Amino acid sequence: MRIRDLPFPDPGRPDVRSGSRFLLWLGREQLGGQLAAMLWGTLHMACTAAFPLAVGLAVQSVVDRSGARLALATGLLLLLGALTALGDAMLHRASVTNWITAAARVQQLLARKTAELGATLTRRIAAGEVVAVSTGDVEKIGWFVEGVSRFLAAALTTVVVCVGLVVYEPALGLVVAAGVPVLALAVLPLLPPATRRADEQRDKAGHATELAADTVAGLRVLRGIGGEELFLDRYRRASQEVRRAAVHSARMWALIAAVQVLLPGLLLIAVVWYGVALARDGRIGVGELVTVYGVITFLLFPLRQFEELAQAFAFSRPSARRAARVLALERTSGPEGGPAPAGGLRGDLYDPVSGLTAPAGRLTAVVCGDPDAAGRLADRLGGHAPGRAAEGEPSVLLGGTALDELPLAAAREAVLVQDKEPVLLSGTLSELLDVPCSGAVTAEAALAAAQCEDVLASLVRHSPEADGDAFRARITERGRSLSGGQRQRLALARSLLTDPGVLVLDEPTSAVDAHTEARVAEGVRALRAGRTTVVFSSSPLVLDRADRVVFVRDGKVAATGTHAELVASDPAYRAVVTRDSETDGQREGDALKAGTVGAVGAVGAVGAVGAVGAASGDRGGRERMEESA
Repeated sequence: MRIRDLPFPDPGRPDVRSGSRFLLWLGREQLGGQLAAMLWGTLHMACTAAFPLAVGLAVQSVVDRSGARLALATGLLLLLGALTALGDAMLHRASVTNWITAAARVQQLLARKTAELGATLTRRIAAGEVVAVSTGDVEKIGWFVEGVSRFLAAALTTVVVCVGLVVYEPALGLVVAAGVPVLALAVLPLLPPATRRADEQRDKAGHATELAADTVAGLRVLRGIGGEELFLDRYRRASQEVRRAAVHSARMWALIAAVQVLLPGLLLIAVVWYGVALARDGRIGVGELVTVYGVITFLLFPLRQFEELAQAFAFSRPSARRAARVLALERTSGPEGGPAPAGGLRGDLYDPVSGLTAPAGRLTAVVCGDPDAAGRLADRLGGHAPGRAAEGEPSVLLGGTALDELPLAAAREAVLVQDKEPVLLSGTLSELLDVPCSGAVTAEAALAAAQCEDVLASLVRHSPEADGDAFRARITERGRSLSGGQRQRLALARSLLTDPGVLVLDEPTSAVDAHTEARVAEGVRALRAGRTTVVFSSSPLVLDRADRVVFVRDGKVAATGTHAELVASDPAYRAVVTRDSETDGQREGDALKAGTVGAVGAVGAVGAVGAVGAASGDRGGRERMEESA
């Protein structure tokens, strides 16, 4: 595999039973590259090891005053120099290729798993761990995969050199052949504690990354309640723990490096002392002694490869274990599933767990008293909710077909779920809207239905390079240059453009003012006419435009009808959508309690602000607070 051929057409199906098995699988997948690097490494090291032989011949020819042998030694030195340079260059090329392709393969596997799991990924594993795996862990895994071939080349060359020394000069060769295995195995007792310290450092670094990601994600909220310094202090303490763990680990690796210098030095002293005694007795020549001395000096190089591989394995094994844990996550059913129905999926969307039914071709609004329960139900309707099979929960049905039994691509094409907080990627508006779609809805129509006129004007005003064309205007990372309501409407336009068979929207207008909310609700109703749409909302402006309203309480459908009918007949429904009576005061009291807890914990902080905003119903004020923060 060449770097220019990346990405892989198919990165393969990894062995994720353990970190070591995952590393072994990566090595097998790159067997051709590993063999190429090993052969070039063997050539490089063998030629380097042969240099002392040529130097010894040259020295002995001078002692014997033989011009012919001196010329032969000179030619041999030139040839070895050329082959060493060739082997070194090609080894470097092959090793870097192995490193990059291994890292690219892992990144592709992670990207595929992220696309497969969707929004449920960060619910099943911490966001900080996902970030750590896709950045630093990928590099460490590539380091080990790349180092294996150089280690094998060093091991093969060492064996050949030791055998050659025994044949060339048995007296000194036996000493070297007996000493080299001792040098290679001397560090083995030190590797387990070094590995444990490296694991500890990696775990602490992962915790610090997770804490940093959570703090940055909730920075606006933390500033709003004055909790910013509290969490910064937590991160400082976590980073200091990482520093201490890194120093603790580095001390062990420094000891291993010292042993790898000390023991070869002692072997060299012993060989030289013994060799000088043999030379004085006339049992070996001066050139032979120089050759043996040079070969022992060379052997320090492959021994360094042994140390490097041990260090790479110690650091990459926890990284591989973390990557395997992420890659082992599965949907309720595998991505292959069963065959998709011919002509696509059509019919009512039905959830057996809650009893919710969304009739085909109609706009259904769902009211939940608990925003978290609404999010979980929206995920279940899209086939994203984790753990259903393990808990024995049946799958959501679309036209009588279980979503969990469909191929992943067919399920995603049939049902699209827009999260409560959708993400906008950086790039131009045209790139943002360049998504798979049916072609029945134009970008202009989707933007108009989502009431994005002021958003387009803002993008043009702040993007001089657009030259008046809103589709060429640039959107900053995560849409930070836009307000919360503007980001929400752009994300809604993107979802409308895809034109799925079933569109599930979780609070699509929570950050816009009442006037805009009414127009957005009317635009969505008109654009999605004849297609199944489910909107999770408690806004009367949205509910009044729905064909059918479903009230869900404690995870079960409690009432069904139009908005007017439910307001008149169901007091619990009326309390949720109008936010009156004692329920509102109770909700505000809960929000204040959550706010107090939030000064101590991140989760409480985010929940308090969200609860206060939900209790007050002041969406515009909440958006302005976020903007000022």
